[in-house]
Amino acid sequence: MFLSCPTTSIFPQGLRRPAAALLFVSIFATAPACAGILDEVPDISAVTDYRPKVPLRVYSADQVLIGEFGAERRDFVPIGKIPALMKAAVLSIEDARFYEHGGIDWIRALGAAKANLAALGGGYRQGGSTITMQVARNFFLSRDKTLPRKLTEVALAYKIEQALTKDQILEVYMNQIYLGQRAYGFASAARTYFGKPLDRLSVAEMAMLAGLPQNPSRHNPVADPERARQRQRTVLKRMFELGKIGEAQYRAALDEPLRVRREGAGPGAGAEYVAELARQAVHARFGQAAYEQGYTVTTSIIAAEQAAAYEAVRRSAIAYDRRHGYRGPEARIALPKAGPEREEAVAEALQKRPAVDGFTAAVVLSASPKRVTVLTRDGETIALAGAGLAFAAPALSPAARAGLKLAPGAVVRISRAGKEQWAIAQLPQVAAAFVALDARSGAVRAMVGGFDYQLQKLNHVTQAWRQPGSSIKPFVYSAALERGFFPGTTILDAPLDFSDEKAYANWAPRNDDGVFEGPVTIRHALTHSRNVPAVRMLRALDVEDAREHLARFGFDRARQPANLTLVLGTGAVTPLQLAGAYAVLANGGYRVEPQLSLSVYDRDGKLVFESGKPRPPQEGARVLDGRNAFIVDSMLRDVARVGTGAQSSRLLGRSDLAGKTGTTSNAVDGWFAGYGGNVVAVSWMGYDEPRSLGGREFGATLALPAWVDYMRVALARVPQRERTPPEGVVRAGGDWVYAEFAEPAPAAEAPAQGESQNAAGAAQAVE
Repeated sequence: MFLSCPTTSIFPQGLRRPAAALLFVSIFATAPACAGILDEVPDISAVTDYRPKVPLRVYSADQVLIGEFGAERRDFVPIGKIPALMKAAVLSIEDARFYEHGGIDWIRALGAAKANLAALGGGYRQGGSTITMQVARNFFLSRDKTLPRKLTEVALAYKIEQALTKDQILEVYMNQIYLGQRAYGFASAARTYFGKPLDRLSVAEMAMLAGLPQNPSRHNPVADPERARQRQRTVLKRMFELGKIGEAQYRAALDEPLRVRREGAGPGAGAEYVAELARQAVHARFGQAAYEQGYTVTTSIIAAEQAAAYEAVRRSAIAYDRRHGYRGPEARIALPKAGPEREEAVAEALQKRPAVDGFTAAVVLSASPKRVTVLTRDGETIALAGAGLAFAAPALSPAARAGLKLAPGAVVRISRAGKEQWAIAQLPQVAAAFVALDARSGAVRAMVGGFDYQLQKLNHVTQAWRQPGSSIKPFVYSAALERGFFPGTTILDAPLDFSDEKAYANWAPRNDDGVFEGPVTIRHALTHSRNVPAVRMLRALDVEDAREHLARFGFDRARQPANLTLVLGTGAVTPLQLAGAYAVLANGGYRVEPQLSLSVYDRDGKLVFESGKPRPPQEGARVLDGRNAFIVDSMLRDVARVGTGAQSSRLLGRSDLAGKTGTTSNAVDGWFAGYGGNVVAVSWMGYDEPRSLGGREFGATLALPAWVDYMRVALARVPQRERTPPEGVVRAGGDWVYAEFAEPAPAAEAPAQGESQNAAGAAQAVE
């Protein structure tokens, strides 16, 4: 049974006769329209069988939200779990008599009826919509203020009231209503604006959210903080007047400063590159439904380690950037003298600047060597002085060149230098990347594809092919072990003469320090990253065999040069590929596929897809003799203890770390790759348009600091572990050697290409 057109029989008792008469006349003046509308009221199954669009959400292995994708941000929360004060805030400002009326609040509608009678020749100008009417409008109607639309809204409201309980209606409303910034529902808005679940909001924060439904664009605290604050005060006052909060709560809420999240600091800050990989995988499988059907993805990422990697990359890139000085403003604008024109010019200029976590864009209002005043997008004027100007001091000098100088109209970045202090900063131009794997399964534990996802979407971990420099050397030395060379083998560190070899006639490899040390062992050459001995070693081998050997570790053979520069890292690798290669050395010789493992669940919690499930290495995956892996590992531990990567062991206070620095020609790329405690990590830094990072920059200064900062967290609770020598490895001549080659060689000669060296020790030499 459906309702009939409203009559005076539905007026609430106590409504005075003049008011009732006014409503009666208003309704029956539109009776012909009413009769037609009631026959066309839509089916309300979308409300009675409420299935909201829920976005795709991506989580770390320990269930920390790291990404969200969908046109609508929404968290469905049952009415019983919505805090009472949150409901009170909404009802106080939107529909105080919600639990008393039958869908239409006639007392509130009186003012609307008066406006309706006064505007019979025009459009509908005012309304007194209840929450039930708002539900009807949000699901089925436009926001056009016409009388037929309003009558349909009334009819739908009655129909909804007959089909659902009051709590069910309020539940739908509080989960469906749009609240700005793509947030639908109050639970989603709580995360979007404050980064909290509903049950952790303060009264002030709840009131801010409750003020949004009236105009989510205008009262949005991100878009317009001042208007949002004004609306919040109105909500708080109404809550106090209705007795929902006491005077002490009211006063405290009015005075409470609100910390609203900005773009670039929402869910997934620091893990955007990981979340994007998960999004691509789920969309490829489920299409558009991936963004609407409430799928959740659990990845192999460890939240604390991901956060550590993100902060480590940022610290390293910022430190490098500061070492190379302030470059000047990002842009300049013509700054009006004062008033609305100035505010509008500043807002327009700053809207064009990408939002980057920790770097606030601002326009300089005034500047001197001792004080700089800036205006931010939020309309906040900030004064900087003292240490906050130190980095940009050259730009404040009266003699500063025009492109560097800070003056009114300059667009700059500022960052926090303490609770109450700000400092001039700048966005690094250098790119950086970091990835960490489980050495036994290849599962990604942390991944940072660049300095900031808002600045650049390119994932340098998976997409950037760069020269690996000396970080490739351990794999060439591994190939040498297969040919009978060992750590104690002596190599001559002296200039190479290629005058008789046409292919290398114009090439003279050199060491980074320009010094030649004479005879050195393979262990010494790798530990201290001596270039010339490495070239001499590869020359004694077969280059094609070395390329084939590298392919065992997962390197793309076609991207490795078929010449002696191979050992200096002139090929191309991605950080992810390099991490997978080092995992083989870390796990004792097993090839693992480095990948982000995913488990996808539907909205009911059922597992619907899984990829890259971590598994321990199988014997069929062995690509390297365990003895080879052990001996190379022993040399890489020396690199981390006393070689080019020595600060890793010193700073972390561990003796079980292994790794290798990498610096390409002219310091175009800086690397550190290594492992400890079954965690493999690779750190990289360079410019997207390859150019020198500086004459005094090396892998140890560029990439190693981030590696150390990450490992400090990843290995915090991991005990040190020494590696047990595998069967078939013995000590001979003061170093490790395969047992079958333990007998001394009859002559101190280098083996010819294609021959195995049958002994190891200081007596052997490669000249």
